[in-house]
Amino acid sequence: MSEPDPLSAALRSVRLSGAIFLDAELSAPWGFASPPSSAGAHLLAPSAEQLILFHLLVEGEATARIPGQGAVALEAGDIAVLPRGDAHELWNGRVTELVDSSALLPKILEGGVVSERGGGGGRMTKFICGYIGCDRQAQRLFLAGLPPLFKVNIRGDASGAWIENTIRHLASEREPALAGRSALLATLAEALFIETLRRYMAELPRQRKGWLAAARDSAVGRALGAIHREPARAWTVAALAQQAGVSRTVFAERFTRLLGETPLTYVSHCRMQLGARLLETTDDTVLQVALNAGYESEAAFNRAFKREFELPPARYRSQRRAGDRAPAR
Repeated sequence: MSEPDPLSAALRSVRLSGAIFLDAELSAPWGFASPPSSAGAHLLAPSAEQLILFHLLVEGEATARIPGQGAVALEAGDIAVLPRGDAHELWNGRVTELVDSSALLPKILEGGVVSERGGGGGRMTKFICGYIGCDRQAQRLFLAGLPPLFKVNIRGDASGAWIENTIRHLASEREPALAGRSALLATLAEALFIETLRRYMAELPRQRKGWLAAARDSAVGRALGAIHREPARAWTVAALAQQAGVSRTVFAERFTRLLGETPLTYVSHCRMQLGARLLETTDDTVLQVALNAGYESEAAFNRAFKREFELPPARYRSQRRAGDRAPAR
């Protein structure tokens, strides 16, 4: 069996939770102004530490913009992604006033997909909106280095087209109460996000930095895959360079240049995320968690964990299980 690619290996170490919340068919002119996702995150996805917003254009045209930044033109098949959930605008036609999209929040919280129809009678635009809730590990990996607003077109291959068509079908289903619809849409929202990362990664210019650029690099990508498959292993720079198939010096320079941190610092962060996940999902003692995360003693794990999360492990576990979020760094 072949080993998973770096993106697949890393995705196994993060928590994602998706949702589709709006199915819109609007005739021009129309326009929405959306507040930052943090405004409703505690209601939409209480356990998430970040909400990624996306808009999938399925027919017509639109324009997206973060106020004060350049506009991004969208056409059918484009997905506009806001990795940090910034306040933004989405419109088509000569709009005199943008509708505050937060007015839709009560309907969204009722569950299901809100169906929005209307507009000014001009050219039709159809789009679907959703979000991805993620943890701090996903923020460090996939969101690092991404622009605040970007687009990719997912109609370039069969997998993207299939995901789009399936989401369109389920979002507009005439019998929304059919069993399993919400669960299917949640899973498809996550699949759409992963497909977007794949497309964006494939289209990255060679000079770009960040996690996706590093994962695409043949040498650094092999090392990243090895780290995420075995985060608790006693990695050394020499051992990782061997995985990468290059010299120790070349590997360390390339890794640090692409990711902005040394290989062993990255390994330490991955161990911390593994430890945090074990604290949340198991009843293992802190000592057992420490050993399973690659630490030789509970004391060393406690010190490293407190530096990363600003909480000792036991308090982190109790807060997470009580539904509270640990402070973000």
